[in-house]
Amino acid sequence: MRTLVTGGAGFIGSALVRHLVGDLGETVLTIDALTYAGNLESLKAVAGNPRHEFRKADIRDFQAMADAIAEFRPDRILHLAAESHVDRSITGAHAFVSTNVTGTFTLLEAARAYWEELEGDARDRFRFLHVSTDEVYGSLGPEGLFREDTPYDPSSPYSASKAASDHLAKAWHRTYGLPVVVSNCSNNYGPYHFPEKLIPLTILNALDGRELPVYGKGENVRDWLFVEDHVRALDLIARTGRIGETYNVGGGNERRNIEVVRHICTVLDKLVPAPRPREELIRFVADRPGHDARYAIDATKLERELGWRAAESFESGIEKTVRWYLDNEWWWRPLRARYAGDRLGLTVAASGRQEPAG
Repeated sequence: MRTLVTGGAGFIGSALVRHLVGDLGETVLTIDALTYAGNLESLKAVAGNPRHEFRKADIRDFQAMADAIAEFRPDRILHLAAESHVDRSITGAHAFVSTNVTGTFTLLEAARAYWEELEGDARDRFRFLHVSTDEVYGSLGPEGLFREDTPYDPSSPYSASKAASDHLAKAWHRTYGLPVVVSNCSNNYGPYHFPEKLIPLTILNALDGRELPVYGKGENVRDWLFVEDHVRALDLIARTGRIGETYNVGGGNERRNIEVVRHICTVLDKLVPAPRPREELIRFVADRPGHDARYAIDATKLERELGWRAAESFESGIEKTVRWYLDNEWWWRPLRARYAGDRLGLTVAASGRQEPAG
């Protein structure tokens, strides 16, 4: 199997590349533009492996994508390249629309041009997996789960851009016959996670004895998915998922944000005792605008049709993640020098001043 992975130096993308090359022995071409969250150090485990090739390129560049696809001749394309942080999208939506919408369109066109020239088994074998998020569905109330037929209702510039890219991918299947499959996942966490997101930011701030900001009252609920469980699902969906279908991927681990932060503090206090409980570092801050109340995934279709199950519970996954950050300062310390964990997602007032959102 020859697999092209876009966004392969990012958090989920690099986990996928390490799984495909290291665990499954596949031949992989990784494409990444190496923007702020792209990190070649996340691919260190496959560096020098003859089955892995890295190419720095932007998915918005049609010729670069067409050349890469034509030269590598993949059996499948797994598309993960995206701007992904909600807070950054609030103050800089342009990059999200440009990469997530225009970039996906460009990649779909390059993939279509390649696929239309394939013949026989190669044409039948080809797949394009578009990897997306549960945030496209909007916000849930206290009850219910996101299903594959849940109407889209995005709340942020990030989720709106991903919703648009989902629709493009599905339209390229319906209009042109491109063999597309779509996945929508819940919140990922685990090793190599850029320290702007809740879990890695909490771990590193707590280690440094810094305040632990929690939006609003910390009541927002997310369904947490260990990244290594997710990438196993992506490989399975790309291999055996039905063309034209969507598959939701969730860990079945709903937690309020305040519960997540408190649990991380408990694990750190056990592994690296501090003079006082790290929970005392928690500070509630102004909420972000459009902050969805609750996400929760129904992964029944994926489990029933393809036989996938999440291997990690929230508790086992968090402990693995905390231990990884304790053992791998070489990876995260340079990133902290570039991004120290300051508040993002601020609105810009008419005067140009930044003010807390909400």
